[in-house]
Amino acid sequence: MKENKLVQQEEVICINVDKVYDWIVKENNFDISPTGAIPFTGVTATTDFTGAVVTCEVTPAADNPVVILSRENRPFCFDGTNVMLQQLTIQKNFDVTLIVTLPGGVVFTSAVIPVTRCEQVTLCAPDNTSVDVTYTDLDCFVCTTGILTPGAGTITFSALTISVATCQSIQSTFPVTVEFVANFCEPRPELPTSCPAPIRPLQCPAVFPDFTGGCQ
Repeated sequence: MKENKLVQQEEVICINVDKVYDWIVKENNFDISPTGAIPFTGVTATTDFTGAVVTCEVTPAADNPVVILSRENRPFCFDGTNVMLQQLTIQKNFDVTLIVTLPGGVVFTSAVIPVTRCEQVTLCAPDNTSVDVTYTDLDCFVCTTGILTPGAGTITFSALTISVATCQSIQSTFPVTVEFVANFCEPRPELPTSCPAPIRPLQCPAVFPDFTGGCQ
């Protein structure tokens, strides 16, 4: 098969992209200690929690997982050069869920526990840039529980502590139009295919067309 090649010709191309002004990867761990009765579906006042295992799950909040509360200019000096960076106050919102598993395999799941934490980071993020926070890792574990006291659809923990670990990628970006010289891409050749040869099933020449032998 003869392959038809497009004529390669460089051309000035303009595309819209997001320019990254600054980018950091930051680790941040924190503990939370919810108090009071926490709603749990299926729990009754007589539920026995002897030998129960308590675990947790954490996800970014469904609404407004990241909110930039403030952006303040701060002067810095790097290698003798004065630069103006921005100190960002970032509010991060999470949804934490507790899972209580009894020795017999019965599982109780809590209502979502909203958690909010704030932190400050310094970036090159001038006004009108967007700040995007992406979690490269987000996990939690239950450190302590204390005594579990059942109620009508609730569990009260005497000493509940949950540790949340986050690894986050924080970027400041702004949409720009860039120009560069490039070749247009060409489609790859179609993979060669051929029809398979006819396949004949195994035959039984001992019984067809002429059966003359016999079994001893």
